[in-house]
Amino acid sequence: MVLPRNISYKNLILLAVLVGITLFVMRYTNLSRVQLSPMEAAIKDSLSPVQGLFMGVSKNMRNGIDFFVSLGRLSEENKDLKNKVGELQGQLYLQEELKQENIRLKGLLEYQDQYKSNFKFKVAAVIGRDPGNWFGVVTLNQGSQDGIAKNMPVVTPLGLVGRVIAVSSNTSQLMLITDPRSGVGAMVQDSRIPGVLEGTTSGSGDTRLIHVPKDTKLTKGQAIVTSGIGGTFPKGLPVGRIVDISNEPTGLFRAATVVPFADLHRLEEVLIITTIYNPDILPPTEGD
Repeated sequence: MVLPRNISYKNLILLAVLVGITLFVMRYTNLSRVQLSPMEAAIKDSLSPVQGLFMGVSKNMRNGIDFFVSLGRLSEENKDLKNKVGELQGQLYLQEELKQENIRLKGLLEYQDQYKSNFKFKVAAVIGRDPGNWFGVVTLNQGSQDGIAKNMPVVTPLGLVGRVIAVSSNTSQLMLITDPRSGVGAMVQDSRIPGVLEGTTSGSGDTRLIHVPKDTKLTKGQAIVTSGIGGTFPKGLPVGRIVDISNEPTGLFRAATVVPFADLHRLEEVLIITTIYNPDILPPTEGD
């Protein structure tokens, strides 16, 4: 910058020093005096806009810094809250699962207690299931070292489930009554007409009562129970209810579609009948 000829750098520096001294004196003298001198007032008035501008800028910068700091703090708090909500939801799910398990186990225990004079039971949990054959064979967590043997009947409080077909030391294989290879001696409960209950290949979870004499009167809603024929299943165990009736292809017999009383879609725990004490008094059929 080029200064006018009549103004030298020395004069400019001297002016700056005088202004500085004036401001310094004003700062340390205005506290003890009630009224400012004309010169002090003039200088103070001329500098007040600049001072206000710097104060406004400083305040805005401070507010901006505080805003970004608060955003970071809120982000951390939001993250912590989400983690806590997730933990609480996990605890609620676990409590609901335990509640459902307690309800199921309570039903099994009540069933055992009610029929302890007829049968001896072993509680087993389903630990394996073939996704491609959902209504075929499942794996249980009880084996030969737990007293489980081949052909033992398996039930739930609602009705017959199937029978044990293979056993290892710690596990056993349960064939469901819905498996096409399954065959159960059964009969219509009210008319006592016998037949054979077999699984179907449709994967629907239903069963069929076949080899029923053609002149037999079958109606929807009739209950089917085990007949005791064959010796594997004790007589009178609830099996299911008729939902449809048809004639067999040979024309010599009738058949009925039977929906099992036991919920084979969602088996979790079952009762294995290890001993039959008194087969004369058997569980009532659902709805009786």
